[in-house]
Amino acid sequence: MTEVVPHVLEPSSVSPGERRLIRPHWRRIFRIALIAFAVFVLTPYLLTLVYVFADPPFSALMARQALTGGSVNYQWRDLDQISPNLIAQVIASEDGRFCKHHGVDLTALDRAAEAVADGKPKGGGSTITMQTAKNLFLWSRPAILRKPFEIPLAFFMDFVLGKQRIMEIYLNIVEWAPGVYGAEAAARHHFGKSAADIDPEDAALLAAALPNPKRRNAGDPGPRTEALAERLRRRAERERGVSFCVGVTSAEDGEDGDRF
Repeated sequence: MTEVVPHVLEPSSVSPGERRLIRPHWRRIFRIALIAFAVFVLTPYLLTLVYVFADPPFSALMARQALTGGSVNYQWRDLDQISPNLIAQVIASEDGRFCKHHGVDLTALDRAAEAVADGKPKGGGSTITMQTAKNLFLWSRPAILRKPFEIPLAFFMDFVLGKQRIMEIYLNIVEWAPGVYGAEAAARHHFGKSAADIDPEDAALLAAALPNPKRRNAGDPGPRTEALAERLRRRAERERGVSFCVGVTSAEDGEDGDRF
């Protein structure tokens, strides 16, 4: 009969002190990750409070451009130094309900979500405030990861900054050509004039270029960009008054447009 000898585990040759040294510091790693995430989430909110009074020196989009070796052409201009034609045109073409929503257009978001669910090309839903949050603090793609940060931030920015300040920041940080940021740099780059001197035709061309400024050239537009600009200009004419919340009542008012 074979005798069964029980297997006896030998004591570990590693002392308790050594085991503590080699044990993964998962708690510390988790705390560091949690702190880093909190800083990432809260920094845009803190900077939004700063930007009530201070002008942003650069945006996240500009920082990425510079870090990848690209040039950055950026000149800040106060809102009263930017033509009312451009202000009215951008609102009419990019966010017609800018003066009515509170940073996020829930109706437009619902329509965009339904379009995606139906397999249609996605579009719309992103307000000027949401675009400002994205360009100033966040990233472009993937959008599905950005939206959970962008939407609450847009509500906060609308509440803290107000419509005029949001429009001022947006027009100064949006990209209008590769490496060309803001209305002043765009006006000089495309038309050789200041942002204050943009006429309705120039404003429509700049608005037409906004969705894809790397492919659409406002200063040297192709037939499709020109046709789109003409449609946008006519829309701005029909929708006079949509930009009342930033003190512009008409896309045709020019430099003498009424402001509150």
